[in-house]
Amino acid sequence: MSRIPRERTNPAGKRPGKIGRAGKDAPAVEPLNIVHGALPSREVILRFIADHPQKASKRELAKAFGLKGDNRVELKHMLQELEQEGMLQKNRKSLIRPGALPPVTVLDITTRDKDGDLIGRPAEWPEDQGVAPAVAIRQQSPAGRQGKGKVPVAGLGDRILAKIFPAVDRGGPAYTARIIKVIDRRRGASMGVFRTAPGGGGRLLPIERRGEEMVIDPEFTGGAADGDLVEVEIARLGRFGLPRAKVLSVVGSVGSEKAISMIAIHAHGIPHVFPPAVIAEAEAAKPASMSHREDWRDVPLITIDPADAKDHDDAVYAELDPSPDNPGGVVVTVAIADVSWYVRPNSPLDREALKRGNSVYFPDRVVPMLPERISNDLCSLKEGVDRPALAVRMSFSGEGRKIGHIFHRIMMKSAAKLSYQQAQAAIDGKPDDQTGPMIEPILKPLWHAYEVMKRGRDRRQPLELDMPERKILLKSDGTVDRVVVPPRLDAHKLIEEMMIQANVCAAETLEKKRQPLIYRIHDGPTLAKQEILREFLATLGISLAKGGNMRANNFNGILAKADGTPHQTMVSEMVLRSQSQAIYGPENIGHFGLNLMKYAHFTSPIRRYADLIVHRALVGSLTFGEGGITPDEEAALDDIAAEISTFERRAMAAERETVDRLIAHHLSGRVGEEFAGRVSGVTKSGLFVSLPDYGADGFVPISTLGSDYFIYDEAHQALSGERTGLGYRLGDSVTVKLAEAIPLAGALRFEMVSEGREMPAAVRSFHKAGRRDRGQVRKKPGTRPPRGRH
Repeated sequence: MSRIPRERTNPAGKRPGKIGRAGKDAPAVEPLNIVHGALPSREVILRFIADHPQKASKRELAKAFGLKGDNRVELKHMLQELEQEGMLQKNRKSLIRPGALPPVTVLDITTRDKDGDLIGRPAEWPEDQGVAPAVAIRQQSPAGRQGKGKVPVAGLGDRILAKIFPAVDRGGPAYTARIIKVIDRRRGASMGVFRTAPGGGGRLLPIERRGEEMVIDPEFTGGAADGDLVEVEIARLGRFGLPRAKVLSVVGSVGSEKAISMIAIHAHGIPHVFPPAVIAEAEAAKPASMSHREDWRDVPLITIDPADAKDHDDAVYAELDPSPDNPGGVVVTVAIADVSWYVRPNSPLDREALKRGNSVYFPDRVVPMLPERISNDLCSLKEGVDRPALAVRMSFSGEGRKIGHIFHRIMMKSAAKLSYQQAQAAIDGKPDDQTGPMIEPILKPLWHAYEVMKRGRDRRQPLELDMPERKILLKSDGTVDRVVVPPRLDAHKLIEEMMIQANVCAAETLEKKRQPLIYRIHDGPTLAKQEILREFLATLGISLAKGGNMRANNFNGILAKADGTPHQTMVSEMVLRSQSQAIYGPENIGHFGLNLMKYAHFTSPIRRYADLIVHRALVGSLTFGEGGITPDEEAALDDIAAEISTFERRAMAAERETVDRLIAHHLSGRVGEEFAGRVSGVTKSGLFVSLPDYGADGFVPISTLGSDYFIYDEAHQALSGERTGLGYRLGDSVTVKLAEAIPLAGALRFEMVSEGREMPAAVRSFHKAGRRDRGQVRKKPGTRPPRGRH
């Protein structure tokens, strides 16, 4: 939710004068009520230092307030008193508020915000002061320096010396910074592909577009073979020629999944090695005690997860509600691993978890948020083992309405570890030796409870956009075996709905306790996206009401109208593109897609930092003992929410790029072959075509489509020939030939084999009108086809 900054004028309505501004490099700040030449109050001094850190020396303060003679002496005594009381502290020649950044600070650039701007944190920060503040880095343009020397430019991973200013926008980081100089460029190892050279040694080919080729001398190859992905460090930089590097480690063949996932890890700066202090803390952790816990070890909670899951952070149990006031009702219990007991605020484990934000899942490896000692052992709800948990018991009426819930801090013992397929087979009449005895007492009550809860879900009408999820199966050497679409089972839906309701309970409880928290928020589609969708649907004869008060069921109605028609896939794609992205935030705007007003992630604290924060908030607000949220964390929720939202997008990009690279490598030996595909995107430059059998997509440049002039019609999501009237629309089934595969870039380039189909009358009339508005462009063949990913 955007915030409108307060008007920055003085009481007289004039622009602030010299005192009201922090200097030409700093943003304007709200002026103070200052009488020039008079000794200011303690409150004014503290406020001035906070807003003007670059003017926080005794000399600058006296100058700013126009103090002379006895007033300067009084100012000195006042500053000494504030320092003795802990209200101020010395930082070299300046004074700063405790917990504030000094006017010049060394920062490590750690991430980007949602707009792509760099975010840094202090390179050194006292552990007893909680989470280090985030700082928005302002990259200065060359014009801003008026030609006076080179402009310092920094990137992710750099360490910089920066001038600090208080932020004007209260909705973002508390500080902004201007780069004074870059101290260290991207510390640590670089990565590339090793290619042997005649006579020994080799070259390092970079995996990044802006990377630099390096020479590797024979004695520094580290046993790397041609085509291996390697990590290197620069051995020598010279004034002339390429830099020389030394191989630190051989990751493996570029064709292996391990190597390809490491490319994504390196390219996105994902932390993947736990520091020694983190490992030491994890290894030293002891099993949780019964302090402030209820003994629920006799409750037959079970875990239902993917067959290959290594950590189990949620367990479920259901029964009929024995209350006579709730006939036909059910009680559903969801128990979640008590990670907050082991990962305490501002500990090495906690700082590393925040740095990662979430676990990252690749086809054959996981980069976990927490070390295995915590995630796969002490916190994992293993079968038959005592484990600490936070549990919520939820009561639902026979119509599926939640009528009450209560949280407990417990010790539990999982009665069984089942896979989705195993649980579904048992309920479908094909039990095995493990699930057979569980059908009546455990599984059937769970499925009955889900049927009751589903009535409430159907009435709520969340967005029912069911897009198939593909899974890559790998061979033993890490290369692609095949791509499958796992069936969507009722077992999946059961666990999903129970987790959603547990998340709702967490948000409701914390709101009732007036406890600050991080919500999972999802805004509705913007008016601009609605208009694009409305124009597209109109070409299919489907109407979409105008106005900003859209609900999820409006889109469900659209999907229902397209169900079973040739346009079904096309409509689903466009509805998906119209949606906003869910993020984390401390201010609640609801969750549009789920059609819920209060929602917070609570059910996966092993793999998501947001859930860990919610756990701590519950522990603290419900007085459940140790491990509760701290005041420092509450104050930093804005920064934490922004960072973990960024880290989530980083993880999604890395996972997607790894799949693209794997598939591109898998198909690289099949250049020239034809494949069945579907048009998944239409742009001015050409067509994106997905291959359903492989879960990959590639690009068909418009210049290769044929001899006709092709016009891009955004409303119809079509490219069509001006002369022939033949073309291609979103969702069309086509046949393409693989023209090029670039594994390291994860890019496929296709040539169209299928003839274009006749376009609808509306598209043909669009041509005859000769419109050349924005977004409706004609392309002529014969230009050089673009390469790589588009």
